[in-house]
Amino acid sequence: MIFGNLNQVQRYAFLPEKVKAFFKYVQEHDLLSYEEGSYKINGDEFFVNVNEYDTVLREDRFWEAHKKYIDVHVMLKGQEFIDVNFIDNMQLGEYKADNDFQALDGDYKASVKLNPGDFLICYPEDAHRTGVIADEACHLKKAIFKIKVED
Repeated sequence: MIFGNLNQVQRYAFLPEKVKAFFKYVQEHDLLSYEEGSYKINGDEFFVNVNEYDTVLREDRFWEAHKKYIDVHVMLKGQEFIDVNFIDNMQLGEYKADNDFQALDGDYKASVKLNPGDFLICYPEDAHRTGVIADEACHLKKAIFKIKVED
């Protein structure tokens, strides 16, 4: 996991080029104006999902992880907590290969608060639970970049 802010792009020069590509995309596109949906950037190798939803109580959300993709959560509007843990600490549920969704159950090890401009990079070994109320319940908009990992 890597937690950061888009104002500090220079600090992440060590990231692989295919991961850093999301920085360039964010700088060149007004994601706040995007409608909800999925947008192909480089086919199935690199795309972005724009989502809007209301934050809820922790117990009303679900855990997930992904085997084929790195997730980069970029907050556009609103705020949320994203609970995190390592999948090795979790109970694995069903894996749905068609949408690369690993269901999980367990407790959180830490929680990251995303405000506009913040991002969280989740690798395949990182369990995450999004949409948890931060300061108060709110409606948020965020971009989730999906970056395919090497087979």
